[in-house]
Amino acid sequence: MKLSKKLVIAATVLPLALGSASALAYGGGKGGHHGKGGEGMCGGFDGKRMFRELDLTDAQKEQMKQLRESNKQQMKQKFGGDFAAKKAEMQARQQKMQDLVLADTFDAEAANALATEMVEKQAERRVKKLEKQHEMMSILTPEQKVKFKELSQERMEKCFAKMEKRAEKFAEE
Repeated sequence: MKLSKKLVIAATVLPLALGSASALAYGGGKGGHHGKGGEGMCGGFDGKRMFRELDLTDAQKEQMKQLRESNKQQMKQKFGGDFAAKKAEMQARQQKMQDLVLADTFDAEAANALATEMVEKQAERRVKKLEKQHEMMSILTPEQKVKFKELSQERMEKCFAKMEKRAEKFAEE
């Protein structure tokens, strides 16, 4: 492989790898435990805010509260006692990425293996997140689910309108 190809690959992989690591460390921007509960520019699932508009019964509110407390306890157990192991795992993965991009020759097989490992971990996290969202949705009545879909659709349309305005702005520049 020519040196120029190696440099192009390294220049491409390094920012992606470091960006992924920092995004994972931060919690993914708007999502995760940092507040807004979603993904991407306009957010994603934002149950807490949208549930306020669904006129939940006191019993439903209590179920939601219990579910949130249960999830909170699970997170404390997951990250509380095993932080050193998680930190070591993240450092090992970071070291692997650094070794790949700083090596004299690029090992595409090792890069694919590392990328696959990272994607699998991300997929596991997303499945767990979807499972928790499903649990929350199962508390709603069919009518509330319909209203939730409508609110979600409105929100998505607003998001697309924002994205369209930004695209037009960039097109003008």
